[in-house]
Amino acid sequence: MSDPRASRGLAYGLLAYLLWGFLPLFWKLLEPVPALEIICHRIVWSMVFTGILLGLRGGLRRTLERWREPGLVLSTAWTALLLGVNWLLFIYSVNSGHVLQASLGYFIGPLVSAALGVVLLRERLSPAQQAAFVLAGGGVLVLAVAGGRPPWLALALAITFAWYGLGRKVGRLGSLEGLFVESALLLPFALAWILWLESHGLGACLGGPPAIPWLLAVGGVATSVPLLLFAAAARRMPLNALGLLQYLAPSLQFLIGVFLFREPFGSLQAGAFALIWAGLILYSVAGLAGREASGPPPGSG
Repeated sequence: MSDPRASRGLAYGLLAYLLWGFLPLFWKLLEPVPALEIICHRIVWSMVFTGILLGLRGGLRRTLERWREPGLVLSTAWTALLLGVNWLLFIYSVNSGHVLQASLGYFIGPLVSAALGVVLLRERLSPAQQAAFVLAGGGVLVLAVAGGRPPWLALALAITFAWYGLGRKVGRLGSLEGLFVESALLLPFALAWILWLESHGLGACLGGPPAIPWLLAVGGVATSVPLLLFAAAARRMPLNALGLLQYLAPSLQFLIGVFLFREPFGSLQAGAFALIWAGLILYSVAGLAGREASGPPPGSG
């Protein structure tokens, strides 16, 4: 990319997806802590961190004033619930030895998003994109046969992530504002659970190793920074180029699951992932070809 602005956007996007890809290594450090407790701390510290950033940028007061907008809290509560469930599923996947399922969930997430677009937004798929769905569906079916049951964790991650993306697409909040408001809506439940655990001697902060509270606090930063980098990248580079980067994070998670965490990965799993990857490549190539054929969007020149 010769445009300096686009080049910076590419750097931001690469860094965002690299951080997302390596997150399993961080959450693995918190393996002794139950996933629900990790999520509660993640919510608290995400709100603190994003609140500080909004304050430094002079946007905190405006964000708080927007709570009075009709329907804003209700629509954001829906995305907050989806985000919380997605976080919980991902951390549970990592700390229960299912990083491969987590990576699979984020591989097929774009296809689930496309399916939602077809069903809810009346979008149309080209024959090549329809074939991509068949290939990816075949891969999921192979995994179901190999494991004796469908990969429920992967499917749940993909579905919640796709619904969350749709909710944010039609929402009225930016990335930083959205994460702050979503965390704020979940905060009462998160604090209540943390206080209950600590008051009964079951919490990780008072009863665990000294490093655990610090790691839980860093989890808020680890949550927020990639989102902010992604938002910065989206403002500076073409969305079709940014879309191709989305497979970097699950690819890294896949490699971590296979080579570092030594999760089971036999020939059937390899064949299933090959079908899914082939479907994703076909879908991405068909999408790029469609954008080029349609020309630049109005007003982009």
